[in-house]
Amino acid sequence: MSGIPVLHVEADCIARAWEDSLLILHQMGCDLKTQYDKPDDPPSKDATMTLTITDPLKEPMIHRDFPGGPEDLQEYVMEVLEGIKDHLVRDPRDPGDTRWEYTYHQRLFRYSVPTLAPFDQIDILCRKLAETPYTRRAQAVTWKVWEDNDCYDPACLQSVWCRITEEEGSPVLSMNVRFRSNDAYKAAFMNIFALVEMQRRIAARVSDLCGRKVEVGRYCHMADSYHIYGSYFHEFEARFLGAMNKRTFEQRTLHYADLRDSMEEARPGILEKAGKMGQ
Repeated sequence: MSGIPVLHVEADCIARAWEDSLLILHQMGCDLKTQYDKPDDPPSKDATMTLTITDPLKEPMIHRDFPGGPEDLQEYVMEVLEGIKDHLVRDPRDPGDTRWEYTYHQRLFRYSVPTLAPFDQIDILCRKLAETPYTRRAQAVTWKVWEDNDCYDPACLQSVWCRITEEEGSPVLSMNVRFRSNDAYKAAFMNIFALVEMQRRIAARVSDLCGRKVEVGRYCHMADSYHIYGSYFHEFEARFLGAMNKRTFEQRTLHYADLRDSMEEARPGILEKAGKMGQ
């Protein structure tokens, strides 16, 4: 194949899918520079990746070797799904405002268009599915043509798309997400975990709206550029690849069910921390 490799991974749970995606990327990705490289950084390993998780709520859901800990993961889920850091987004009308360009929560749940009221795209998506489960129009987007073509750090996640199928008499919600750019080692695990939680919440919301239990089906994560930055190679090879040779899969992973209570107990501290950011 000429051009950027197109790689595919299919696995039964989040932890295994993420691990497998890094291994195949490291082995088969091409070498490409990025706009964030320093002069002495080696090129990144890069590929277009389609990552399918057949049972996204299956344990083990958490990989020990993602760069962070359970509280960091809880904080990120709250950032994406509850908007605890939306106050850090800059005012696009103020050229002197140097805060964040966006949060995913703001783009998905309060998508703003000049002269119009914000759109809760996830609520719209849920209502479409409740009314017509097989619709192909249940999607949410993040890209703002009038802002993102010129900003320094445009949104990486581009869209969320859902559809419901009937399987053995039960409705099942499948979800596709697309990233234009996805840091495979430093960000993708937390991205996937938070978006699977979004999938679970969408299924629950559609269940409430239509009066039928909607199950969580497969999750498909598509990234145009799925990459490991060259500046991370030493850490990645020592920490991630090193663990592959020393521990079994069970030893490299954790069950979310065992951590859920402690992660929920961290919520007040996370909210306090987020509230102080930007002050």
